[in-house]
Amino acid sequence: MNLDLTGKNALVCGSTQGIGLASAQELALLGANVTLLARNKVRLSNAVLTLDNSQSQKHSILVADFSSNDEVQQIVSTNNKFHILINNTGGPAGGKAVDASITEFTSAFSSHLINNQLLAQAITPFMISEGYGRIINIISTSVKMPLNGLGVSNTIRGAVASWAKTLANELGSFGITVNNVLPGATNTVRLSSIIENKANKLGKTIEEVGNAMKAEVPANRFADANEVGAAVAFLASPAAGYINGINVPVDGGRTGCL
Repeated sequence: MNLDLTGKNALVCGSTQGIGLASAQELALLGANVTLLARNKVRLSNAVLTLDNSQSQKHSILVADFSSNDEVQQIVSTNNKFHILINNTGGPAGGKAVDASITEFTSAFSSHLINNQLLAQAITPFMISEGYGRIINIISTSVKMPLNGLGVSNTIRGAVASWAKTLANELGSFGITVNNVLPGATNTVRLSSIIENKANKLGKTIEEVGNAMKAEVPANRFADANEVGAAVAFLASPAAGYINGINVPVDGGRTGCL
């Protein structure tokens, strides 16, 4: 199996922690030159030091805030020589769709789908010229089954998944694949925050809420971020060249549909 990414350049968004950083670390282990993109320069500078460089990889950072489409577009207009693009952005706040404001929807649409589009447009010409491209979107299992209490997120994640499938059809003939990784409950700062908020709302302990969530997973545990990162890295590799336009749940079997 060819998992070698030596000589390949990867741009990983939202990569100072959690699944984004784990994906970057896994890509580096396969030999890729990795560029981390996020808004906090200090955290980026610390995160890039965790990437493997035993194969003489060259890693770097880019600073941009995903709340600004113009800022994202400007930063990639001159930094666009990438074979691999990992789209990863923090999810919208929870709440019912019926209660969400228009601004919540438009803001999430802008930070997720519009930025993904800007990045893809800037980078795909290089991918086409190289005859190799991998666009991987880290979304959510809500793409398959909407999750209660995540109205805006369910809506926007679904839009990103449809965009990705459309792009996969358009770019497949150029050696470019477009796929989505759908993480389930993963040991990240965001999950800890969700559990804590739920515990406070229900008047239960953090342990009680966490155990109840784990019980919904056939694996009876949460994922480690690097387990999701490994799926991302595989889809970025030459071995996954004929996998295109799909959603890959990495959720321990929790999603209740095929």
